[in-house]
Amino acid sequence: MRSESLSLGLVLERRRVDHPWQDHAWRPVAVFPGDPEGEPWRVLREGDGWVHYFAGTLELELHPKETDGYRVNLSQQVPLVFVVLRPDEEDETDHDVVPFLVTACPHEAESYIESGDEIVEGVPMPEAVLAWVTDFVETHHVEEPFKKRKRKPYDPRKGGFDQGRGGGHG
Repeated sequence: MRSESLSLGLVLERRRVDHPWQDHAWRPVAVFPGDPEGEPWRVLREGDGWVHYFAGTLELELHPKETDGYRVNLSQQVPLVFVVLRPDEEDETDHDVVPFLVTACPHEAESYIESGDEIVEGVPMPEAVLAWVTDFVETHHVEEPFKKRKRKPYDPRKGGFDQGRGGGHG
C-alpha cells in the first residue's frame, strides 16, 4: 500500500474586519487541481474590502491508513478539503500567513485546530479531487472488524477487576 499525492492550487481571501487588534482576516476560499503558471500571491479578484489571492500550491497526500477519515469526509453533504494556514513568523511573504497543509482527513484537520495557532477551514472539494479521493478509498480501504475486549470477572480476593490494566477498574 502506498500513498498518493495531487497538487492543489490555493485561493485565499484577505478581508477587512472591524476589530480593535487587527484590520483584516485571512481564510481559504477555494482549491483547484494543478499547479498553475505564475507567481504565488498574485491577485485574482478584488471587491469592496476583500482580495482573493492565488497563494501557491500544496500537495494533497492520501495515505491508505487514513481511509476511515476520508470516508467520513466523503459521506458529508459537501465533502471538504481542509486548508491549514500558519502565521508568517519568518516574513517569507508580504502577507502574514503561509499555506502549510491541505488534507482530506477531518481527523488530521482537527489536530491542527487544537493548537489554536493555525487557521483551519474546509473548502468545497472540487469534482476532480472528489473522484480521485473516492477512487483511492475504494482501492485502499480495509474494513477493520470490531473487536470487543473480553472483561475478566470480578475477583474480591484481588481487590477488583483485571489487575493487569492498572487502577483495578474494569
